[in-house]
Amino acid sequence: MTVLVDTGVLVALIDPDTREHLWAQDWLKRLPQPFLTSEPVLTEAAFVLARDGFDADELFTLAEADVLRIGLRFEDERAALRELMARYRDVPMSLADATLVRLAELNEDARVFTLDADFRIYRRHRSKIIPVLMPEDQTPGSHLAETPLPYRVRRRPAKGAGKPPCSGPSSPAGALERLRGQQVVVAGADRVHSSEG
Repeated sequence: MTVLVDTGVLVALIDPDTREHLWAQDWLKRLPQPFLTSEPVLTEAAFVLARDGFDADELFTLAEADVLRIGLRFEDERAALRELMARYRDVPMSLADATLVRLAELNEDARVFTLDADFRIYRRHRSKIIPVLMPEDQTPGSHLAETPLPYRVRRRPAKGAGKPPCSGPSSPAGALERLRGQQVVVAGADRVHSSEG
């Protein structure tokens, strides 16, 4: 089996505050490595991690430990990626998602390790379902290979840490106060942030 890893799973592996962190860590130990991914997936993951206060260095560490490998070159797959994004324009399909669908076409034994339900909509070779591994697909007693997690998490201090917060209704502190107790869906982050606490 070839495992293709998506943005949300990479974020969940590194950020212990995500709801899926333990699930992702458990499956990381059982799935065959290296996982294939793409530069657009890494770019999305680095963006989400930086926004959440984590250093993108953890992605480099995963690659150096041979947990991650880039599985395709944009230059070689440009036409196929463009066609996929045009076909799923109404979903819409991100470039990162298009690269994973293309990798699923290039690797017939592939399964996408993701938190993104859009992979239940996408098809490889126009009509074939793409096998996915998502939280609701957990299979107790799986006999997949055990692999240790070879890195540790380092949280970067948030920008402006130690500075007094601004006040007023349009300040970040005021915005946070308005959001307390609400569920906030962050587009592209593959998870729901709760501001309760």
